[in-house]
Amino acid sequence: MLSTFMKKRSRKTGLPPGTPIFIGDKKTDKTSIYLFDYNNKSFCEHSTDSVKACLPYKDRSTVTWVDVDGLQDVELLQHLGHGFELHPLVMEDILNTGQRPKVEDQGKYLYIVLRMLRYDEQKEKVESEQFSIILSKNFVLTFQEGCMDLFDPIREQIRTKKGRIREYGTDYLVYSLIDIVIDNYFVILEKIGEKIEVLENELVTNPNPKTLNQIHHLKREIILLRKSVWPLREVINYLIHLGGERNGLIRPTTKIFLRDVYDHTIEIIESMETIRDILSGMLDIYLSSVSHRLNEVMKVLTIIATIFIPLTFVAGVYGMNFKFMPELESPYGYPAILIIMSLVAGTMLLYFRRKKWI
Repeated sequence: MLSTFMKKRSRKTGLPPGTPIFIGDKKTDKTSIYLFDYNNKSFCEHSTDSVKACLPYKDRSTVTWVDVDGLQDVELLQHLGHGFELHPLVMEDILNTGQRPKVEDQGKYLYIVLRMLRYDEQKEKVESEQFSIILSKNFVLTFQEGCMDLFDPIREQIRTKKGRIREYGTDYLVYSLIDIVIDNYFVILEKIGEKIEVLENELVTNPNPKTLNQIHHLKREIILLRKSVWPLREVINYLIHLGGERNGLIRPTTKIFLRDVYDHTIEIIESMETIRDILSGMLDIYLSSVSHRLNEVMKVLTIIATIFIPLTFVAGVYGMNFKFMPELESPYGYPAILIIMSLVAGTMLLYFRRKKWI
């Protein structure tokens, strides 16, 4: 399970800083580029495999969104980074898909890293992808690993001119992208919450080793979620207070919307910590329930053993076969001993019941 939280970086050992090497899992067959260019009056949309087709849009006054889907084509991404004047260390971080959420001010642009999450119903696990954003004055570059595209609603808003996205600049587009990624975290929390409700009922009625495994599984999913969400508070806070101060990349009108995203982030963190506490409590309840069941079984066995101790003693005395034992010659000896043993057992059961031990 360690591979879920850490990516292997052995391929980078000994290489100079800024060397572009893809570190991660190949999630698409090829790298694709989708381009949107729009303003309040018009928009155009292209799908291309060529970097040259994107470069003419770099310095236009319109808003240009270049969305790269798939990171395995290092040469193509290197040409794209060179054409849009991205720092080699930024390109290195884009290709290293194990980055934590962060934001870096590179002067002409901001580099933002988020984690996109999806709950796989079949595998019953949370899958994570790195999502990188370059925010510049006239263009936005986004880089996805290629498995979970969440941005069709934003594309539809651009096409149909719904909402404010066509009226605002690149900073509002970046806000919209961040907002939809964070809103998807609520979906993940709802899925985990439904699993917890089922487990709580099972924990009360019939706890078993499978229940324990599911609790541990959900705790691992929360760890992954926490790793993805916790640094977001710093990222959004930076964008609100310091983001683009030197070059005005984020305008005050957009920062108002980012404050709303910040509130959502805090709400997600609080919900996540609540779920974490619930899972820890469920683990304690499971251990207590198993211990209680074991105690009940041991109590029954102890009562049975206690009842049979005096009966075994009586049977042992009359099983010694001494020559001078008058009861052995009595015709009523056998039924008398059985009656005595029954009385002893009945008296002990009555005593245990009065003590409320059974």
